Amino acid sequence: MIEVDGTLKSRLAVWLVVTVSALGVLLLVEAYFSSQRAAERAYDSQLEAAALTIAEAIQWEKGQPVVEIPSAALQILATRHQERVFYAVLDADGHTVSGNLDLGISPDWRRRVSSQPTWLNDSYHGTQWRLYGRELDSAGWETQDPVQIWVGHTMSGRDALTETLFEHAVTRFVVMVLLAGILMLLAMRVALAPMRRLRHQLRQRDADDMRPLEARVPEEMREMAETLDSLFTRQREGREALLRFTADASHQLKTPLAGLQTTSELALKSDSPDAWRQALTEVHGSAGRTSRLASQLLSLARLRHAVEASATSRIDAMELLHETTFDWAQRDVSQAHDIGLAPLPAAPQYIQGEAWALRELLGNLIDNALRYTPLGSVITLGAVCHAQTLELYIEDDGPGVSPETLAHLHHPFERGGRQDTEGSGLGLAIVDSIVRRHEARMQVESAEKGGLRVRLLFPYLTRHEER
Repeated sequence: MIEVDGTLKSRLAVWLVVTVSALGVLLLVEAYFSSQRAAERAYDSQLEAAALTIAEAIQWEKGQPVVEIPSAALQILATRHQERVFYAVLDADGHTVSGNLDLGISPDWRRRVSSQPTWLNDSYHGTQWRLYGRELDSAGWETQDPVQIWVGHTMSGRDALTETLFEHAVTRFVVMVLLAGILMLLAMRVALAPMRRLRHQLRQRDADDMRPLEARVPEEMREMAETLDSLFTRQREGREALLRFTADASHQLKTPLAGLQTTSELALKSDSPDAWRQALTEVHGSAGRTSRLASQLLSLARLRHAVEASATSRIDAMELLHETTFDWAQRDVSQAHDIGLAPLPAAPQYIQGEAWALRELLGNLIDNALRYTPLGSVITLGAVCHAQTLELYIEDDGPGVSPETLAHLHHPFERGGRQDTEGSGLGLAIVDSIVRRHEARMQVESAEKGGLRVRLLFPYLTRHEER
């Protein structure tokens, strides 16, 4: 039973969405930090430029630095976000020469700046500030004492620029995702086109069209196409086998029916009671053989076309072999033969199977041996325990069959080249079907005494199964 479990398109879409989402989260995180770094570089450059502009405006009067902050320095720091701007010029003792905010510059900061320009983040009255400090050497002036220039501003401009850059990145990402989604749909449609063509080709086929497929498929679909071809081949072979079986069965049934009709017509033309009695005797025998043939045909059809095996059980093969052999030995048809059992293993040997099918299997083997061996022949049944399998066998000392015929004896209506018996040629075909049904193996070979030996190899039950 086929159950629809979603579609390939939906599964591909889900996996692509999950993949794109995971990558998108990573890309957006990277975009945010990249935007933040870009904003920091831009505003840090402004602070550095403002510090250099202030440095150029420092003058010395009477050994003291004098600073007139040029408007260009403030314009550099001015942005549309109305940030608060800080600047300070400190002498060598750390005293403020000029400044616009009482943000204290700690001695530790001053020591750091004395060695190299420094960037700092600080919080003042609940507001985050970004500071840049550098020391200006006064060599060549009236004094040799250096001065430090500090500039800074609040972080609102940086945050705003970060958000703007990030929004642009998100917008580009969303546009790319939408374009990727459209391209993905087109790609899935193109990629699944061979599957649609194959489906269309299969739907156009007639029910009895078992020819190999003629389609160009990608490598990923090659195995499925080859599997379909293999299925068509098996169906074609099965259909041909069924047609041959039907033709053979019709021929096998037609022959005794034609004999019945001929015998009855001759009896109707005669006025002799003895002729009528003889005709009835022939009709009775032919009807019995025809009934047996029909029964075997039904059994073979039942075994070969059953979808599932019936309930199986744990069966003692030794007990089954003993009961079946004893039952057949007491029948009238067996009185002219010597039917017996070889020494059997003392312990029970269990296999899993269908009791009725295994009885029919043994019965067909015994019936075949009775029909295809001369009177007085010895028929022996036995069992041999192997490491992994249990072997049940039957052998006789009859005339046997030619080596080239052994491989075909399990085919329906195959009599081993014998036309002098009343057999239908279905016995071993039924046995073969039962053996396959039980996942066992059948081997047909010549016996040491010149007759035929049929070996059936059944798998043992495991210890777990036995419990």
